[in-house]
Amino acid sequence: MIWEVFRQNQEGDYHTHCGNVHAPDREMALMFAEIQHARRKPTNSLWVVPKEEIGEVDTEDAAFGGTTDKSYRWAQTYSFEAAAEEVAASESEQVEAERRRTPADGGDD
Repeated sequence: MIWEVFRQNQEGDYHTHCGNVHAPDREMALMFAEIQHARRKPTNSLWVVPKEEIGEVDTEDAAFGGTTDKSYRWAQTYSFEAAAEEVAASESEQVEAERRRTPADGGDD
């Protein structure tokens, strides 16, 4: 039976695939994995998984990334001209409204 081996360098790191071993059971697979993949490298832990238990999704089965338009994340994609025109129009309306509220002679009435 083929067992895939995943190794973690230090606590908190991700486990990464480092190879496989041939063993009749999990106990032997762990022992072989330790000898082959952890003897000469700093290792915090090892995982062994039966090869037939590993599932796979490839690009034909699913679309990875790029399926959603996320251009809103980039500032150069924003169009601010319409908003700038609206702000300018609002400011001129406020100036005009303030002018109407203020007496023409500037005195208090």
